[in-house]
Amino acid sequence: MFSTRRTLLGGFAVLPILGGLPGPARARSVGDAAATALASVFTAAAPPALAAGIVTRNGLVWSGVRGVRRAGGGDLATLNDRWHLGSNTKAMTAAVFGRLVEQGRARWAMPVTAAFPGLTIDPAWNGITLDDLMRHRGGLLDGPVVNRAWLMAAHADTRPLPEQRAELARGVFSAPPAGPVGAFAYSNANYIVVGAAIEAITGEAWETVMQHELFQPLGLASAGFGAPKGEAPWGHQGGVAVDPAGIADNPAALGPAGTVHMTLADYAGFIGAMMGGAPDWLSEDTRRHLLTPAVGDPPAYAAGWGIGTAPWAGVGEPGPTITHNGSNTLWFATVLAAPERGLGVITLSNDGVAGQRACSSLIPHLVIAATA
Repeated sequence: MFSTRRTLLGGFAVLPILGGLPGPARARSVGDAAATALASVFTAAAPPALAAGIVTRNGLVWSGVRGVRRAGGGDLATLNDRWHLGSNTKAMTAAVFGRLVEQGRARWAMPVTAAFPGLTIDPAWNGITLDDLMRHRGGLLDGPVVNRAWLMAAHADTRPLPEQRAELARGVFSAPPAGPVGAFAYSNANYIVVGAAIEAITGEAWETVMQHELFQPLGLASAGFGAPKGEAPWGHQGGVAVDPAGIADNPAALGPAGTVHMTLADYAGFIGAMMGGAPDWLSEDTRRHLLTPAVGDPPAYAAGWGIGTAPWAGVGEPGPTITHNGSNTLWFATVLAAPERGLGVITLSNDGVAGQRACSSLIPHLVIAATA
């Protein structure tokens, strides 16, 4: 049984301002520095495989991969492999909701009572919005709903996924919020409910809406859901490869909170778009809303993004950063990006423990390489 880990990275504020983006004449030195860092961290942390990339608004400018698809095997991981992104899916679900707002099918600050017409909702939810849920400040906690019993039952549930998510939403809203409204409390249930709202608004499964509103417009041809099957790395638990044909991920009903997989290049395409590289897909107003955290106590968390600042992240001065980690305990993914500068770094691994060490350790080295 798996549960999605979630540890937000800081903004790496201790890094100095190290100049502009590398130009063509410097691309080799940037690539050499990044490749050296990848090799060093891979050796030290020893995950089965580790992939990394430096990304601008136009996509990858450098990428590399080390290791094998399965521990003990000789099948090398490649840059065409698909990687499980875990909770980094949340930012995608939020972006799809933003697309619905642009289309006039939803609205910002949409009350949960409006998102689920006809659903009996406890009065204590009055005034709480989908924005609150996307920022984990609606008082919704995992414990009462997305717990071990739910995970076990959901793995065995054969009903259509929208029906399962709607049932979870009914259970959530039949009682008052379990946590303090307005206080940050990270919860996968928040995004399962947002996914259910997307299904209620569109009349289609979240997976279908993701295809139509995100994967297809951005050309993310490798994107899919769950542990990647076929020619792909396997996730690892305790250093042992877990066959994706069995239970190798959270149940599919948890999808909006953390089941997307794709290649490094395709994930870089999404990150580039979130830095402003796809204005025809997501307007500047929508992008700004998605990257603006709630006003209140720390941490600063927007719609699927931890928000920070760093000296290297602006243009000639400190600027904002967006970041998130994702894991289903068998994989690990980390991204740190500077939207104003149009520069980001990504690390991916097919192990939840050694992969976390590797991904987290490599991020600052890639930032230094990219900004040197």
